[in-house]
Amino acid sequence: MDDLKSKYLSLVADAADEAAIEDLRVQAVGKKGEISLKMRELGKMSPEERQVAGPALNALKDEINSALAAKKVALADAALDERLRSEWLDVTLPSRDRRVGSIHPISQVTEEVSAIFADMGFSVAEGPQIESDWYNFDALNIPGHHPARAEMDTFYTHRGADDDRPPHVLRTHTSPVQIRSMEANGAPIRIICPGRVYRADYDQTHTPMFNQVEGLAIDKDISMANLKWVLEEFFSAYFGARVKTRFRASHFPFTEPSAEVDIQCSWVDGQLKVGEGDGWLEVLGSGMVHPKVLQAAKIDPDLWQGFAFGVGIDRIAMLKYGIPDLRAFFDSDLRWLRHYGFSALKVPTLHGGL
Repeated sequence: MDDLKSKYLSLVADAADEAAIEDLRVQAVGKKGEISLKMRELGKMSPEERQVAGPALNALKDEINSALAAKKVALADAALDERLRSEWLDVTLPSRDRRVGSIHPISQVTEEVSAIFADMGFSVAEGPQIESDWYNFDALNIPGHHPARAEMDTFYTHRGADDDRPPHVLRTHTSPVQIRSMEANGAPIRIICPGRVYRADYDQTHTPMFNQVEGLAIDKDISMANLKWVLEEFFSAYFGARVKTRFRASHFPFTEPSAEVDIQCSWVDGQLKVGEGDGWLEVLGSGMVHPKVLQAAKIDPDLWQGFAFGVGIDRIAMLKYGIPDLRAFFDSDLRWLRHYGFSALKVPTLHGGL
């Protein structure tokens, strides 16, 4: 017993790593280890011999296991001490850069537009994206035979066979917000209505869902001259240069007279320059609010009049920031957003800058 004890305690003390410790455990107390084999011999001994040898072997086994465990802890402590001596961390170094999120160009431009119009006294109004036929078409003087009311142009919500509610659609413009705002607040009123709208169209310049902002101003002496001033002030602030506009006669059911609006521009080496040159680019539709629209919103057209306009937020974002394809707003990956996105710290001011 003493020989086994001296042998294994010496070997454990000289063990250089955990692998050597494991080998010694197998040799000493494993199933076929020396001490384990000795314990199997207890069955061949007489009761008197077992009474002496049994406790001695158990004590030897416990002592060897304790020595193995202590040596394993000592080796781990030594390895940790060595790492602490060889490795170090400079806590005075700056932290690693972490990629921060970006503001989507649509969100950024919506904030820019809202800030510019706020400086001109317009408040922001919002409304539901699922609208009734009345708010989306009838109240806006859009007749039943108008192409926009066909299912090939407009997304209608599903209706059961016994559903007698009026038809509902995904709004095709934010004009219903104008009707709801006039109903709720009356006149005078000066609002913009930004938000998502939906039309059954998809190509390089059209998507089934896009973003629009419409403006409305109602008072007793508003004219087309006021409309022209507001739009030129907006475009000049948005593009950061004095921008002239050109009005061309058009037709919209909800305005009379109606006008398409072009902005002054030029093309230089394939790049669009807004506010200079002798070219023109169509950007929005506008006009004086039709008397029937005022009547639908419970406003007396004999006392009040005003203008309305609508422009695609996606479109003017493309013009200002050089985004070539409208579809990229919806199907691009993070690399696109990191290129075209905006820092959350760059907040638009009321004067249109960043």
